[in-house]
Amino acid sequence: MVDAAQRLARTADARAPDASRRALRVPLGLIVPGLIVALWYGVCALGWVAPNLLPSPAAVLAVLYKLARTGDLWIHLAATVQRVAAGFLLGAAVATVLGALTGYAVLARRLLDPLLQGLRSIPSIAWVPLFILWLGIAEASKITLIAVGVFFPVYLNLMSGIAKTDRKLVEVGRAYRMTGWRLVRSVLVPATLPAYFVGLRGGLGLGWMFVAAAELLGASEGLGFLLVDGQMTGRPAVVFASLISFAVIGKATDLVLVLLGGRVLRWQDTDQTMDGAGA
Repeated sequence: MVDAAQRLARTADARAPDASRRALRVPLGLIVPGLIVALWYGVCALGWVAPNLLPSPAAVLAVLYKLARTGDLWIHLAATVQRVAAGFLLGAAVATVLGALTGYAVLARRLLDPLLQGLRSIPSIAWVPLFILWLGIAEASKITLIAVGVFFPVYLNLMSGIAKTDRKLVEVGRAYRMTGWRLVRSVLVPATLPAYFVGLRGGLGLGWMFVAAAELLGASEGLGFLLVDGQMTGRPAVVFASLISFAVIGKATDLVLVLLGGRVLRWQDTDQTMDGAGA
């Protein structure tokens, strides 16, 4: 009993530094944004930039508070989040199917990957006229544009992860008489999950970028609409409020994926300090 208690105490002591580092990650991550806001406030207070070009942080916060109090902020935020969620699910689903197919089957990769790599080079704004022509200016065209942005990072990371799986792992699996679905489930899936989650995070980031372009196309609500409305009416504080809202909600959704990936990939033996750097 005494030995067991001593072992538990040593384990707790070993975990204490890790817990302390995790507790410091969020404050450390706020240092650079805090310095930027302080510099921003100083520039505005000294009058180095005209208010119609760079509103003060206080003016932006006042706009955010007013939009939140009237409920307009939540309406625009909900519309944007719904579009990103729908586009992300659609793009990630298609990318998962095609990425798994081209990664696992050499023939499929030779047939499909050159075309998909060519399509990946098309700028996001270039898809807009085609989607409007095919789908109109309603939600379908916006969600499809977001799905295109999400698709390519997820597809590329999953396809590369499967195709570049260590051959020795596959040979070990076959040595244990694993074939077909059992080999995929026990070897390929664990080997490619880290790359897949990286692709999901990249796809989500592009989804937030593409939704801004999508909401420039006849949207009547959404953060992108709020951004354009502020620009058209000469209200730079509204523009900055929209940008800050994009940054905050984008980081929040990325954090959800980071936490989910941490749970799914907790079997990995990695340096936790490096894992936290990207969170």
